[in-house]
Amino acid sequence: MGEEFHAVIKLVTGEEIFSLVCVDENDGDPILLLMNPVIMKIMRNHVGQYVKVRPWMEMAGDSMYVIKYDKIITMTEVKQNNMIEFYNKYLNEDELDWEEDGRTKISDKMGYVSSVDDARKMLENIYKLKDNKES
Repeated sequence: MGEEFHAVIKLVTGEEIFSLVCVDENDGDPILLLMNPVIMKIMRNHVGQYVKVRPWMEMAGDSMYVIKYDKIITMTEVKQNNMIEFYNKYLNEDELDWEEDGRTKISDKMGYVSSVDDARKMLENIYKLKDNKES
């Protein structure tokens, strides 16, 4: 088996996969071993752009997959540390509760501390105090 490296792989199906990859020569019939492959998609909104990450095989429970070379159009090694760190962060976020659409559930750790009604009352009280001091 060869050395492990991070790569983006374009398959004949049109999918682009980001994964930790290892090449196995397999007696003259080389195959790729993909570990924790994901699909990364660049999304844009009014604030800017962000990356949406989801598993390549959503229903499977395995973390390692085998692909033959005839299913690959092209492959390139990824050396950008920010992409590799983002990928590793995604893999290590098991402690977060994910909803089915890929978004995280709101928790106290995210800064959500009150309901809209509670926040409105608090802001109205602050405004009233400020208004009284100015009078």
